[in-house]
Amino acid sequence: MQNQGQGHGKKYIFLFILGVILFGSGVVVGMARDLNEELYDENGNVEISRVVDLRGKTRSEEISFDQYWEIWDKIKSRHVSQPVDEVSLFYGSLEGLVKGLDDPYSIYFPPKKAKEFTRDLSGEFEGIGAEIGLRDDQVTVIAPLLDSPAEHAGLKSGDRIIAIDGEDIMGLSLEEVVLKIRGKRGSEVTITVTSNGFDTLKDIVIVRDTINVPTVSWEKKENGIVYLRVSYLNEGTWMEFDKIVKDILLESPRGIVFDLRSNPGGYLDTSVRVAAEWIDEGDIVSERFNDGEEETYTAEQGRHRFVGVPTVVLIDEGTASGSEIIAGALQDYNLATVIGNTTFGKGSVQEFEILPDGSAIKLTVAKWFTPDGRQIDEKGIDPDEIIEEMFIQIDGTEGDREEDYIDKGVERALEILMK
Repeated sequence: MQNQGQGHGKKYIFLFILGVILFGSGVVVGMARDLNEELYDENGNVEISRVVDLRGKTRSEEISFDQYWEIWDKIKSRHVSQPVDEVSLFYGSLEGLVKGLDDPYSIYFPPKKAKEFTRDLSGEFEGIGAEIGLRDDQVTVIAPLLDSPAEHAGLKSGDRIIAIDGEDIMGLSLEEVVLKIRGKRGSEVTITVTSNGFDTLKDIVIVRDTINVPTVSWEKKENGIVYLRVSYLNEGTWMEFDKIVKDILLESPRGIVFDLRSNPGGYLDTSVRVAAEWIDEGDIVSERFNDGEEETYTAEQGRHRFVGVPTVVLIDEGTASGSEIIAGALQDYNLATVIGNTTFGKGSVQEFEILPDGSAIKLTVAKWFTPDGRQIDEKGIDPDEIIEEMFIQIDGTEGDREEDYIDKGVERALEILMK
């Protein structure tokens, strides 16, 4: 079955940690409502027996919960530290339940962690300003955000994180890694990484700050060509993008260099609307579920103001999620030449739900596919033309400023557009 994306509850692909977070309309209501007071005791603590029927029947005839409750009772009666905190025991078991899926993007959050996780949806938080994900089962920097403490300290796309403040992260979930990296503005964190596939360890000291995620910028280039950069697809991106498109159209551009490098993604509806500036009809992205159903998002909601304008899209290994949707759609319709390096490959869909007790679950429910049916997840978007070395340091410079480098990606894009 194929459904149109329009008309459904607002959905997001929020990639601040590891991938896509997708919200349906019911979840938005769930986030807004007060927690059920009946779940708490007179001291304001969650009462475990009010959250779950501790002796409820199993959902499967193939397994028995008898062993679970035997272990539960043994811990309560025999563990050296008494009394045992039932709430912590319960939430810990739910975390383990979801970990049993062996899916790094499906996670259960106890109430405190859920609150910390959702506070970033506005696009402002305190930390280092970098997106991380999994590549080959290793925690990897997808992209440092533009003008962030991480970027200034030298953290780069592709860096593999080994330790935080001297503590090995082996065995930690992505969310646990992120919570260790975050901290109050002005505090320091030392991140140990390996770069470019080498075994040599490097410590990068970063001073945390308030991160206001930048989104859209542009400038005029020679011969009527415009450079347009979208560095993120968060809550405020569309308003900025819409205003800048109006300014660009006043220049009657002959071509556009559309820079999606190190763009870790963002909201689904914003991604679709941005792509629809170049695409006037047809599908932009579809999501496929485990029951065979498919939901398709089309160009109908776009304004189509760049239709027919020659465009070159710049991508790299830090291009992920929503920005991969845009690049893949423009490539499939032959509306742009895509140059750079293969993108990150984050194309699975997570549904995020706040539960009545304030805990939450993020569960992988679908995968993204481009208009031509290409799977984004784990594969990424391959460029039409590879640029092996994107930035070349100018001889005689220190290499610590943007002006010290030649941007070979932009240079090549201008060459293509001026042919």
